[in-house]
Amino acid sequence: MEILRHRPVPASAVFFGITRRCPLHCKHCSTSSMLDSEEYPEEMFRRFATTFTTGNRPEFVLMSGGEALLRPRLVKDVADISRAVGARSHILSGLYFAAKDKNYATTGRIPRSLRPAIDAVDHFSASLDFFHEEEVPRKAVFRVLRELLEEGKHVSLQLTGTGPDDPYLEGLTAEVRREFDDRVPMLVAPVSPHGRADAWLLKQVQLPRTTVDPAPCSVSAWPVIGFNGQVTACGNQDVMDGKVPLPPHLYLGHINKDDWSVIRERSLNNPMVRAIRATGPEYLAERYGSGKPGCAAGGYCETCWVLSKDEAVPRAVRAAADRESVRLVEKRTEELLVEAGPLTFAKQYGITRYAELVTLGDTSARSLV
Repeated sequence: MEILRHRPVPASAVFFGITRRCPLHCKHCSTSSMLDSEEYPEEMFRRFATTFTTGNRPEFVLMSGGEALLRPRLVKDVADISRAVGARSHILSGLYFAAKDKNYATTGRIPRSLRPAIDAVDHFSASLDFFHEEEVPRKAVFRVLRELLEEGKHVSLQLTGTGPDDPYLEGLTAEVRREFDDRVPMLVAPVSPHGRADAWLLKQVQLPRTTVDPAPCSVSAWPVIGFNGQVTACGNQDVMDGKVPLPPHLYLGHINKDDWSVIRERSLNNPMVRAIRATGPEYLAERYGSGKPGCAAGGYCETCWVLSKDEAVPRAVRAAADRESVRLVEKRTEELLVEAGPLTFAKQYGITRYAELVTLGDTSARSLV
């Protein structure tokens, strides 16, 4: 709930994609991760974390992959470095270690080699869905979460399905609530047609269709560190994988040469990123676009990717960036999104039917639902 509450606040968190490697073979993997996928030196990520200070740091440091726990020493170090300056850490894992033992659900224990990393992070989140269950049994996932809950660790689940009417999601969410007595929050989202899923998802599954209206882009609020150390204001996997040429207005730097203060400053003050956060790319294209062929695209993200191709858009945005009225609009937009609360984000980027499940375990939030 705290993480989602901060989602619209620029530079209040940073994502670390610390490895693309993963021993699982989930058919919907958005990063197309494999055990021999590319991996960059740990020191690059560790050094960047050391540039956080008590006076200039993100509130949250989120680590994922691939499978982040393939680099447990790095996870522990980043978590420890973050805690030392007052930031809190979060890790998302596919629980690959629970797939090795068919009896893990009843006899398994979290491997000793991973314990320091898991103990170091402030929040532990696990992925679970139909495709993960082909690799890691549901009971094994429950076993891990129960072990951590009994030790007082904050845990959650990130679930995916094909839409609000997916019977798998209905059964799974109900079982999680029974199993853990509503102590484990769940963020439920539709399967994304990226990575390995883009070869079959749009052909075999009818995804829910939504009307995309001009709207602020909260996803551009937090810098995202890719597997290669490149930092962007966009976490869309097609951008991260290079399937879409990186739009220059979304590039924030590289952790090999830029520290947190530089990345934060660019995230906060890049005129195009500010404008996208405040009004959304479609509004910018409609208001400032020249209408030239090749400068238009269908879809919210697709429009953002081509904004820089139309010189009229960044030119107009730069000209307006320092106006007091523009700054006031940006500030008020952020305030309104924060006031709207975590459920707004869960509904916007997840499956609305299940949005309230993010409040589980938070009695103060649940009383307001």
